[in-house]
Amino acid sequence: MIWQGKTEQQASTAYYVPNMPELNSQLKQLMKLGKICEARDMFIKMSHRDEISWTNLIAGYVNAANSNEALILFSNMWVDSGLQKDQFVVSVALKACALGMNAYFGELLHGFSVKSGLINSVFVSSALVDMYMKVGKTEQGCSVFENMTTRNVVSWTAVIVGLVHAGCSLDGLSYFSEMWRSKVGYDSHTFAIALKASAESGLLHYGKAIHAQTIKQGFNETAYVVNTLGTMYSKCRKPDYVMRLFGKMRTPDVVSWTNLIMTYVQMGDEERALDAFKRMRKSDVSPNEYTFASVISACANLAITKWGEQIHGHALRLGLVDALSVSNSIITLYSKCGLLQEASLVFYGMTRKDIISWSTIISVYCQGNHAKEAFNYLSWMSREGPKPNEFALASVLSVCGSMALLEPGKQVHAYALCIGLDHETMVHSALISMYSRSGNLQEASKIFDSIKNNDIVSWTAMINGYAEHGYSQEAISLFENISSVGLMPDYVTFIGILTACNHAGLVDLGVYYYKLMINEYQIAPSKEHYGCIIDLLCRAGRLSEAEHMVRNMPFPCDDVVWSTLLRACRDHGDLDRAIWAAEQMLRLHPNSAGAHITLANIYSASGRREEAAHIRKLMKSKGVIKEPGWSWININDQLNTFVAGVQSHPLSEQITTILELLRTSIGDARLDFGSIVEDVED
Repeated sequence: MIWQGKTEQQASTAYYVPNMPELNSQLKQLMKLGKICEARDMFIKMSHRDEISWTNLIAGYVNAANSNEALILFSNMWVDSGLQKDQFVVSVALKACALGMNAYFGELLHGFSVKSGLINSVFVSSALVDMYMKVGKTEQGCSVFENMTTRNVVSWTAVIVGLVHAGCSLDGLSYFSEMWRSKVGYDSHTFAIALKASAESGLLHYGKAIHAQTIKQGFNETAYVVNTLGTMYSKCRKPDYVMRLFGKMRTPDVVSWTNLIMTYVQMGDEERALDAFKRMRKSDVSPNEYTFASVISACANLAITKWGEQIHGHALRLGLVDALSVSNSIITLYSKCGLLQEASLVFYGMTRKDIISWSTIISVYCQGNHAKEAFNYLSWMSREGPKPNEFALASVLSVCGSMALLEPGKQVHAYALCIGLDHETMVHSALISMYSRSGNLQEASKIFDSIKNNDIVSWTAMINGYAEHGYSQEAISLFENISSVGLMPDYVTFIGILTACNHAGLVDLGVYYYKLMINEYQIAPSKEHYGCIIDLLCRAGRLSEAEHMVRNMPFPCDDVVWSTLLRACRDHGDLDRAIWAAEQMLRLHPNSAGAHITLANIYSASGRREEAAHIRKLMKSKGVIKEPGWSWININDQLNTFVAGVQSHPLSEQITTILELLRTSIGDARLDFGSIVEDVED
């Protein structure tokens, strides 16, 4: 605050020189140099202060990002009836409102501007547009802009920037086009925000047109514009353009290098991203937090712990590890490398944690099926962190589904209802998956029927739920109704419907859907789709077709495909094809117990005892041991595990007695548990 009374000592040192232009010039220079305390002291000692003096001091505080003090000064000026509130000081006060997100004060100044006629000043109206846009009132900002009689590059840029930052990129580009037609001059900031809008909208052709204009008007060598061009081409998946721009830069700065590294990461070329980082370090350009976040993501995708740890250490030395983007990337890195304890240590050591930090650490433990730890973090987040988002809840629901933890899943469902996230698409689909995987299809169907806005993710979750539980006709019926609600199936939906056909033995229908996916929906089949069709053909005994598909897959066959074909050959007595499949599987995994045992059993079944004995002898010499099969069930939050051939459960004797009673009462040879243990080896 500025004290009205002056002490005798202050008065004796006050500035009585009537040369106001000189004093105001000195005051302005002090503020430019950042010497705010000296400027404030000089201002207090001035015997006379005019409008320029006040404006200089207020503007200085705005430039120093101290909006509160700037508005306090403006309030003191306001009560002085001898001072005129002109367009310059009002526009500076509006900038302070925008900086401090003070919409109330800004609206008061808007009213004053209308009443005093200052609204007709391009300075005031442009500042009003900027203020409304920055406080999130885009409609009012656009309204002020539309009523402006005179517009300059500042007002046009303010409205475009506000719309783009509010997520209305198309509206921003519409204003940019109108600006172009009005023949108003451009600056580098206008071009940069228009390029950002093009990137956010995915309008590559528009971005190219703006690029051409930057060349014509000589802005193509401005670092700010060139870097924005690089970001635009990177987001529009044009890495060649990014590299071409980078190659033409004389002295790339940190933004240029970061754009290049990010582009390589987006391309999936992490090794070149790391190479670019090494070249950046040799060029003496110091990386910033975004550079580290990108290069750590590259290490995470490659799951290279050693490099990631080195870059982690580098970020520590530069003091950038506290940046949220860096810390969050490091957590992801350690989790992808299987180092959950290290990921937790980084999380605990973070001075600040945002919603991404919490969601990432919860997701880390969920992906590793560490349900207890995931619940602990979610509980901690609900007590001390930000409100959980749909990603955190969906992750926890996913681990509940994969481990059939129905009761904990219900608790998360109740929590989602409590905080109003139950109707989010991600949570909705995760709830359907959780209930269906836990065997409660009725509840899953109930949630699905409650959907207000249809989305393909929830439909796919319900189709998968029906398919996994053998309700193939319900899954097929649901799939056939997708188009009636205006949705299109995606590649995951087709995995679900192919699984349904598989369980029902509907070979021809499965092949039909497979061809429909390729021909009508233009979806390239993934390894999972090939796996579904191969399994479908194998179960139907159409081994020749299955082999043809295996041989013509555009992906390397994994052990799942080979084991599927191998089991089918065993079941249908196709010895030659079985030997071929087993050989291929053993090339992938020379110590695969399943391949050895299945091949030995096939030899035995065909009467070739010597070959069977040779395979078993080979297993013994290699030290290949079949891992016993196991299963588990969760009852009253207690995990009960059962291992084939091992009586380790504390209630194993009672359980075995009940199972024997069941076998006796049913009289079914399939409940001969001795044979089950033997068959597990197959």
